Amino acid sequence: MAEARDSKTPRERYRAQVRAEIMERAWEQIAAAGASALSLNAIAKRMGMSGPALYRYFASRDELITELITDAYRSLADAVHAAAGSGPALAPLAHALRSWALDDPHRYLLVYGTPVPGYHAPDDITAIASEIMAMILDACAALPADSPPTPFDDHLADHRDWAAGHPASPAALHRALTFWTRLHGVLSLEVAGHFEGMGFDPAQLFAAELDALLGH
Repeated sequence: MAEARDSKTPRERYRAQVRAEIMERAWEQIAAAGASALSLNAIAKRMGMSGPALYRYFASRDELITELITDAYRSLADAVHAAAGSGPALAPLAHALRSWALDDPHRYLLVYGTPVPGYHAPDDITAIASEIMAMILDACAALPADSPPTPFDDHLADHRDWAAGHPASPAALHRALTFWTRLHGVLSLEVAGHFEGMGFDPAQLFAAELDALLGH
């Protein structure tokens, strides 16, 4: 990596540094007011730049949002990869997902929260998301089949574009979707603060949902 950095020209290094600072200021703005309030002009003012000068680094708000979403997905993928290092198992992946979300709630909400009004993600941004889902599918495929096929399993056999290229059975696809939706349901409510004042530990609810998914 040091060699890659050394191969850059001073102008390229400076550009990378400015882009990194713009993204840092963008995350601060999202933390303060949400992604829908993201403003390149406000970031430029904070950095002592003119609006046109900042647009030389990010041509539009959507380009900046795409870079932020890519950064968030990459961060989550790294966490899930680390958890999956010892082999395909759902429990470590689930706990890695929750730890990542709670450590960096603004990244989590940008990816899995309310869509940013007017923003349309490019098709290639789904590549990292697919990488994360593939690890979950691997873990689900490694689990023994403990229930008969359901009508939804049959439906998934014919509608599995979201898992293109993965050999998982319809039952494993169903388990992966159930894992994804149920745990994200708990996490989304927790990260958004909807459990506050309800008198129970969200970690225990998350663990109970995970146990139910694993058949414990």
